[in-house]
Amino acid sequence: MEALKKNKPPLLPVPSQSRTCSDGLSIDPTMVSQGTKRKRDHESSHSNIEPPLTTDMITEDARQILKRVTKNSNQINIGSRKKATIGIFGKSGEGKSSLLSAILGKKDLLPSGCFGACTAVVTQVEANLNDSNYKAEIELFSQEEWENELKDLFRNIKDESEDRNDDLFEIAVEKITALYGVDADQKTLEELKNDERFAEIKTYLSVSKKIISSSNLSEFTNDVASYIQHSESSSGGWYWPLVKSVTIMIPDCRELLEHIVLLDLPGTGDCNKIRDDLWKSKLRECSSVWIVSAINRAITDRDPWGILKHCIEELGPGGKCKRINFICTKTDEINTAAYIRSARLPRDQISEDKDQKKACILHRNDHAKTRVKEKFENSEIKKIFITDNQFQVFTVSSDAFFDHNLNLESSETEIPKLQDDLRNLNKSINRELTKDYVNKVKGTLLLIQSGQLDPDKKTIEMKVNIRNKFEENLRSSLIELDKYFDSIYNELEQHLSKGVEESVQFCVASTKAMIAPNKDGRGFHKILGALCKNYGCYWSKNWDVVLDLNKTLAKYLHKYIDEDFLKIFPVTGKTGKSVQEQIDKFSITQSDSAYPSCDILHYIQNFIEIEETKLKEALNRDIVDMKKDIYSSIKITILNQMASCYQQAAAVTGTGSMKIKQDLLISTVDNIKQDMFNKAKVEVLKMFNNLKLDVKNALESGLQEAIECSQSQTSKKKRMGKNVTTEKFK
Repeated sequence: MEALKKNKPPLLPVPSQSRTCSDGLSIDPTMVSQGTKRKRDHESSHSNIEPPLTTDMITEDARQILKRVTKNSNQINIGSRKKATIGIFGKSGEGKSSLLSAILGKKDLLPSGCFGACTAVVTQVEANLNDSNYKAEIELFSQEEWENELKDLFRNIKDESEDRNDDLFEIAVEKITALYGVDADQKTLEELKNDERFAEIKTYLSVSKKIISSSNLSEFTNDVASYIQHSESSSGGWYWPLVKSVTIMIPDCRELLEHIVLLDLPGTGDCNKIRDDLWKSKLRECSSVWIVSAINRAITDRDPWGILKHCIEELGPGGKCKRINFICTKTDEINTAAYIRSARLPRDQISEDKDQKKACILHRNDHAKTRVKEKFENSEIKKIFITDNQFQVFTVSSDAFFDHNLNLESSETEIPKLQDDLRNLNKSINRELTKDYVNKVKGTLLLIQSGQLDPDKKTIEMKVNIRNKFEENLRSSLIELDKYFDSIYNELEQHLSKGVEESVQFCVASTKAMIAPNKDGRGFHKILGALCKNYGCYWSKNWDVVLDLNKTLAKYLHKYIDEDFLKIFPVTGKTGKSVQEQIDKFSITQSDSAYPSCDILHYIQNFIEIEETKLKEALNRDIVDMKKDIYSSIKITILNQMASCYQQAAAVTGTGSMKIKQDLLISTVDNIKQDMFNKAKVEVLKMFNNLKLDVKNALESGLQEAIECSQSQTSKKKRMGKNVTTEKFK
């Protein structure tokens, strides 16, 4: 070993062949061999069987290599990518809390009713990766935000006009009594301000976030309950009206939730704009959605399907949702005799006692899956989620998963299927992150390897030539990319122009159909008043009425670009014209055969390819966010153009106010229609052009920097390489 130290250190080996880890990731054996030496006492020295690698082992190997070649092994952050978000729809009482507790394998982990019990609190569950405690981070309103909210609540409570909206009245009473106690809604705002609880809450809101942490599950559940639950039997001391969002972190679930967030998506019937904006922003982050409905209502209940239909734009063209799981819960709750009669099952085919009940459960499960899939096939949602694996139906029993006396096998509860669904998604993300990390380390090693070679005159000349070729390729590739974007821009402009024409033609009629329906208008004046107060949008507390004038006005523009967006920005697969495919094809490198054989050029070429891959993957993630902003800009532009009209209409009260509101909205739409829709069109095109510039600038600057880095002074790299390789033998 001492003799080796005195000699010139050999080159770091060039990654060539690969080996596959247990998670399916391909990894270079040379990198593994240079990583941390793991002791395996149970293996004999004569064994030729290599144990399977895991992504954690690969990451640690790569980290150790990086530690030896740089001063800071943490300069590459493996956890920088956003977690995948799974949105969960479903009303309170549908079994969401029990479902999540079962999936995470701990009975009563989440208190019953914590999901959806509060009108619009956004609640999410993720893994606690830092310690073994159960933890909740509770984001609260500021004092100013709550004071404004309180004024609105009392305005709704004290409103005795014919315009009063019953949903908003009920929500206001619910919030005030939950927080301040029974009969608090009977007081004036000034009287409430003199209550000792008012001063206590004001102090309480002096911090923006409250943290609850406990190693004891029962204590944790009790402590967090008042922020996420509501009790009609016990008023006062329930703090959920002050809450914007709650993040619950669960220990010991790394395998399922290390890279995943489970997000409850309740309704927004309280018309609070802060929560509404938060809800919509969270919705657009969902890469997958779970629709939760009790099995006996899965087909007939309009709510889950209505919610899904209303949110289809945020999930599809305006979002990044790749998959929908429809989950039928409470499958073990069945009246066997009644089901046999209603399903007309021959009694000679059904055994007695528990087996009879089990047979009925499984029969109903199969029937529910068939009916739900049929309903999906005939819905508008099918236009967005076109492949079979993008819509799956599960029939689950959370109680039977824990209670074997209910006579269902674990697999028949289908909880394990959902666990596998999460586990596979988590593994997939882990593989991607590990691959990114390994590529970054590999790029560093390739630069060092190139610096360990003694450059002669010919090699230096070749380096100059290859640099010139890379830069020439970069310029020509950018020109081709520019042509692609220009062609897409022209198509979008043509389709948007048609959308503007149709919008101008039909917008007044569409507005009248929504805000002045030809039917009994009794009670509608309350809905219209709420719609104006919430800037064109009204969702009833129970989701049975959903009106969105801005979305209605935007529908013709969306109609003409929806197909374009699905091809330009697909969430899955290839379309032949997507931005992602164009970026993936973008390259400034050529095959090794294009250059004379030379180790240093081989290293540089590989380094550039790795830098290209890193840039492309980062860009493709960013494009998803940019695409969401472009699509939603149509509705946002329309809302901004209509905002002053909504404010004026909301201020109109008294006799005949509904007719005045209707006339004001209709006349405003008619007067500004041409300008409003043209502005929406221009904004889409401007944002798409900005996307083009961002993509081109990122590729040009990133690859130019990579070229410069690959051509940096060899002596510096050589010194670094010498230190590294000498370290190997110490």
